[in-house]
Amino acid sequence: MPELRKDPIVGRWVIISTERGKRPSDFPMETRKRDAKLCPFCPTNESSTPPEIFASRENGTKANSPGWSLRVIPNKFPALRIEGDLNREGMGIFDKMNGVGAHEVIIETPDHTQDLVDLTQHQIESVVWAYRDRINDLKRDARFRHIMIFKNQGEAAGASLEHSHSQLIATPIVPIRILAEMEGAKRYYDYKERCIFCDIIRQEMNDGTRVINENDNFVAIAPFASRFPFETWIIPKRHNPAFENIRTDNVPSFAEILKDTLSRLSMSLNNPAYNFVLHSSPVEIHHNNDYHWHMEIMPKLTKVAGFEWGTGFYINPTTPEDAAHYLREIKKPQPLEQIK
Repeated sequence: MPELRKDPIVGRWVIISTERGKRPSDFPMETRKRDAKLCPFCPTNESSTPPEIFASRENGTKANSPGWSLRVIPNKFPALRIEGDLNREGMGIFDKMNGVGAHEVIIETPDHTQDLVDLTQHQIESVVWAYRDRINDLKRDARFRHIMIFKNQGEAAGASLEHSHSQLIATPIVPIRILAEMEGAKRYYDYKERCIFCDIIRQEMNDGTRVINENDNFVAIAPFASRFPFETWIIPKRHNPAFENIRTDNVPSFAEILKDTLSRLSMSLNNPAYNFVLHSSPVEIHHNNDYHWHMEIMPKLTKVAGFEWGTGFYINPTTPEDAAHYLREIKKPQPLEQIK
């Protein structure tokens, strides 16, 4: 029998279509092209992008020139523009405002042949620091209410350029999906006086069947009401509503579990296209007891079609318990320095 499962945070129902029972090998493998010709994100092509906002560089190298290991630039075709005032206004029952915001690209590596999963833990730490520092810089702008980090990896996930990069968008309103999580978390806290994310972590770690991996500070799980096959959440074990408040000594362990999780997904699913989104509190909320930042990773293995769009139900052909089991069992190659 298929199962209906309810997400305890936002109240969304999903259909776990257990009779389909898809294994990793049942999903199609995405083909990748690796053509660095005329890639605007590659070194020596810096003039093809807007001037950099931030870069990690070798000593003595100039801005907007080669010699960088990570580079942050404005998006050349931004969804929202940094210039201007909001000018909120009503048109009868309708509301509108100017498309003011920030849209930045974090170029994670100068190497066109590498994906985020291929980077060393230290390189991924640099990416995490760039996320944190750009959020802290932009949250000083009073026009912005929320800042989201996301990544589209692969053509099926919406990436228009294959060179490994992630993006940041600051918006003058709080996205409805963040509001839904915050409202659900607050209802739970008002009733139980506990954070629902902290309770989920405790229950999942006690149960173990949906835990994929963990370290001292983070846990990766296949959520109980997974919308997509092999959907994975990375959650800090200690309560923290805002990603930009991540402790300095937690950055290495976040980079470690992110690399480990992406490696397991890549090895199990033949390097799939995926999206990840970093859900964090709105910028004006400095601390609260009910919300908890987390990263959601969603491999692009199935298509969202008419039933999903029409109902809001998602159909998942792989149980999260099976997905977690497959990912836990992946035998990763040892780092060279550990091979004697």
